Amino acid sequence: MTTPDAIRRFVEATNEGDTEAFLDIFTADAFLSDWGRTFNGRAQIAKWNQSDNIGVQSNLSIVRIAAVDGTYRVRIAVRGNGFNGEGDMTFTLDGDLISSLVIA
Repeated sequence: MTTPDAIRRFVEATNEGDTEAFLDIFTADAFLSDWGRTFNGRAQIAKWNQSDNIGVQSNLSIVRIAAVDGTYRVRIAVRGNGFNGEGDMTFTLDGDLISSLVIA
């Protein structure tokens, strides 16, 4: 399956450490849940990005991706100065932007 542009840009912006590009991938009212911790809107997602993503020099690679009921389930391998290992991310897209991201 071809990786949707928004998900590809999510990975690239993270790997490049480009916070502005990373935040621009999300809708203004996007929702992010990271193992039950919730973040609403770009301002809160920016805080998560600083504490759990670009701020800890995460490097992502897609292991596999599947479209399921209008969402994309993505297995991601993570390396960096925070979480290291594989995890599942479920993306909901609104056009070329991410409206929801659930990490579990």
